[in-house]
Amino acid sequence: MSARESELRGRPTATALVADFLATFAIVGGIAALVYYPGRLGTGAVFVALFAAAIGDHRRPLVPVALAVATACWFLGMVIAVLLDRPIF
Repeated sequence: MSARESELRGRPTATALVADFLATFAIVGGIAALVYYPGRLGTGAVFVALFAAAIGDHRRPLVPVALAVATACWFLGMVIAVLLDRPIF
């Protein structure tokens, strides 16, 4: 094994990096769904998080966290919208 191979072994792949970026976008979208339209933003954030989970690696901790945060924010955004009589879509 060369020195170059040992350097590359610990680095994440390109798909793992894309999954992390998508997970970050899903978290931001989920948090935005608490304030704005949860039917649009929350649903989109959950789909982006699911896509990140589909292409990501199970050993990367950000992707499952993004899925949990996006889903919880979608649910809480819907509850807040109903309780405050705000538009969902």
